[in-house]
Amino acid sequence: MTIVTPMYPVDNFHQESLFPTTVETMNPPAVNTSESPPTSRNLPKKLTEKFQRLRPLPDDLPEFRVIRSSRRKRSISAYRQNGIIEIHIPDRMSRKDELAVIPDMITKVLLREARSRSSDEVLEGLAELLLHDFLPDFHERPTAISWRTMRERWGSCTTTDGTIRISHRLNGAPEYVIACVVFHELIHLRIPGHGADFHAFLDRYPEKDRAESFLEGFEAGISAMPETIVDE
Repeated sequence: MTIVTPMYPVDNFHQESLFPTTVETMNPPAVNTSESPPTSRNLPKKLTEKFQRLRPLPDDLPEFRVIRSSRRKRSISAYRQNGIIEIHIPDRMSRKDELAVIPDMITKVLLREARSRSSDEVLEGLAELLLHDFLPDFHERPTAISWRTMRERWGSCTTTDGTIRISHRLNGAPEYVIACVVFHELIHLRIPGHGADFHAFLDRYPEKDRAESFLEGFEAGISAMPETIVDE
């Protein structure tokens, strides 16, 4: 398997030690790495319209890498692995076809992710429901609750300003699991530690044990699972 870098600014690709492969080199004119990577404005009109339907998006294309494989005959797949979109193509695919398929496969990954994700507003509504149903004696309220990139914890709460953050890894998990994590952080608005008083409140959530079992299994397998897969 060989990672091939097409004629895109080099900061769009990361040849990491995870891929002990040979990088094929091309002989185009020297690339000015100070230039920004291609944006949706540089794409053909048809593809630009696809990106516009996904707004809001950053101007720059997401990080991606192209991986050629001799085992692939015709199929193309794309998924996000460790935050980077990987596009897997047959080794015999032409450079022209490779450059044509990159934006389209990135768009498909982004569409799949957009369909599966819930917004910050969903978290806010869930928090209100949990406070009403299981913490009616709480006067504390979060000042903000949002999805954040968190790889070490499922959630966090800053008691000084009342902000709650939920790990992006759970976006798309069953609602009862997300609710359990949100409930956990809501309790921290009053109780910073995990003592007996904290667990007395946590036990009010009826699906706590089920959600914790899911999280244990999810944690064990998440590192080996691609975040989003798209095949052609």
